[in-house]
Amino acid sequence: MSASSYITLPPDLLPSDGRFGSGPSKIPTFFLEGLADTQDTLLGTSHRRPAVKDLVRVIRERLTELFQLPDGYEVALGNGGATLFWDMAVHSLIKSSSEHLVFGEFSSKFASAARQAPFIANVKEVKADYGSCPSIEEIEGVDTYALTHNETSTGVLAPLSRPQSADALVLVDATSAAGAVPVDPQVFDAYYFSPQKAFASEGGLWVALLSPQAVSRAVETVALGRYVPTMLDLSVAIENSRENQTYNTPAIATLYLMNAQLEWILSHGGLAWATQRSADSASILYRWADAATYAHPFVADPALRSPVIATIDFDENIDAKTIAATLRANGIVDTEPYRKLGRNQLRIALFPSIDPDDVEALTQCIDFIVGRL
Repeated sequence: MSASSYITLPPDLLPSDGRFGSGPSKIPTFFLEGLADTQDTLLGTSHRRPAVKDLVRVIRERLTELFQLPDGYEVALGNGGATLFWDMAVHSLIKSSSEHLVFGEFSSKFASAARQAPFIANVKEVKADYGSCPSIEEIEGVDTYALTHNETSTGVLAPLSRPQSADALVLVDATSAAGAVPVDPQVFDAYYFSPQKAFASEGGLWVALLSPQAVSRAVETVALGRYVPTMLDLSVAIENSRENQTYNTPAIATLYLMNAQLEWILSHGGLAWATQRSADSASILYRWADAATYAHPFVADPALRSPVIATIDFDENIDAKTIAATLRANGIVDTEPYRKLGRNQLRIALFPSIDPDDVEALTQCIDFIVGRL
């Protein structure tokens, strides 16, 4: 289908905002307008200046409030995104043996990073088919368990639990879950994420909610003599975070946008409000997919269906690429599936910044397109 031949959607059918990307996600326009007003105080200045350090302090305090972190838990942050934090965890948190739950592209990448480290003796993968989720297998000697709360590539939400071992750490990649899914801090030692998903910001920054055990492990690893590059030394990041700064220069605009989203969420009721908003959007989309004659949720088990990233498969006689291209031609963007999954599907973000009414409008637009293909 040529660009000129795409179906034109009726204007009254369109969502008020057509951004449904799984990350970088929709950034509310009024956040960007506020950012323009910071050029004299934030943008273009050193991250060691008081105004920037105060911004970092507020972010750390608001994350502590949002997640109701217990006494002793800390918020650390640094440059590089969650991808860098995998390598940081390999160098600073895993002693010698780790177990990884692998059920998508992102959970597999952390396992691969651990396997390549010469100082980690044992790396076990517990796998499940994409679209499903494995469970932790408690093994004597494993000092670190790693899993993904929400697998962004497949739209699977994993239940979190802590193994019986008191000495093992639980590391949770929460990049597309944090800020949109309920979580009990008692089940994790590191809950780490990038802010370009539910926190409506840009990439390039990692944030980690750390238990006292994780902080101690990071310090202990360096003290025992393991060589850790400074950029991957979590203890260095923690020290800088306590000073309300990052080890090296961050993108200040990213910090500003994340803080704006935190303020917005907290002003509306906090994590309970944000998670309910995403759940409402998910209910609309999955209910539509279950009722559709030509589509169905990729994740078969309703209990595992993500409330923030929905993957919807289409019958083979319906080309999802054409649907996504037609939506894009009408200003509804970033509904394409994860490229490596290779399925005939749409992948739709349901983060708190996305209005549930716009999700409802999206389903009507898809119905309209399919009815004319």
